[in-house]
Amino acid sequence: MSERESMQYDVVIVGAGPAGLSAAIRLKQLANHAGRELSVCILEKGSEVGAHILSGAVIDPKALDELIPDWKDKGSPLTVPVTENHHWMLSERKKWEFPHFLMPPFMNNRGTYTLSLGNFCRWLAAQAEGLGVEIFPGFPAAEILFNEDGSVKGVATGDVGIARDGSHRPDYQPGMELHARYTFFAEGARGHLTKRLTEIFGLRKESGPQVYGIGIKELWDIPAEKHKPGRVIHTQGWPLKDAWGGGFLYHQENNQVALGFVVSLDYANRTCRRSRRCNGGRRTRRSAPRSRAGGVCLTAPGRSMRAAIRPFPSSRSPAAR
Repeated sequence: MSERESMQYDVVIVGAGPAGLSAAIRLKQLANHAGRELSVCILEKGSEVGAHILSGAVIDPKALDELIPDWKDKGSPLTVPVTENHHWMLSERKKWEFPHFLMPPFMNNRGTYTLSLGNFCRWLAAQAEGLGVEIFPGFPAAEILFNEDGSVKGVATGDVGIARDGSHRPDYQPGMELHARYTFFAEGARGHLTKRLTEIFGLRKESGPQVYGIGIKELWDIPAEKHKPGRVIHTQGWPLKDAWGGGFLYHQENNQVALGFVVSLDYANRTCRRSRRCNGGRRTRRSAPRSRAGGVCLTAPGRSMRAAIRPFPSSRSPAAR
């Protein structure tokens, strides 16, 4: 018999990123509209919501208009509209501006905002909690639970207080089981539970292999006279020769600039060093050194991401999504 305690919910969501939080908000909205009680909880591995959301972002508010129509009146962090949009082709010594009229519509950034995605998730979490969603930061889901018929029963958090040899220390505590009628996995690009579900239920049978990329970002505080709120720059070309990817430079609120570089992980050159390529791109990007002059680097994180849409597997499995 399991020594774990268990809790029952209608819906358990793994991951408090934009997808998981938006799903929780929409579910509670639908339940309230129908006059039904619906218990929803979210497990988040970070110490707080947004702790593992590292990217600066340019966001189109179209979906937010549908989810929370009055978001402007609720203190949303979408306060810096994109005022300049540039796309540069780089060589080692020069840059060429890509003409706006040749850009596909999704790259024109009209009506979009630039902001910290971590701050956006924290704001979404507050909206979700206001609707009655329970959020548990610092509790990563470690195991998928299954019913006898093979359908997903829920998830369990990890045990704590386990020594290196596998024995239980005096502070040992077993994880908690969370059972649900429906389990929603929103772990991100490389979620370990999602990978296991993909293998068990063959969710990639009708899709190709996923292509991944890795992003490296720096967040800078810069002098006010160098800050241009809403300026957005994307780059491609140098310093990449044997891989594809590019860089970005976003002027966000509070005199902060997000500077980053993304490289696809399907490169053939085994000696490719992402951080070195990023540094090379920073040195050659003419506006980047000028933007950062006199500034202070606050953070320099990295993370994985999906680099293509077509290879997405099926999102459905028994009692889970």
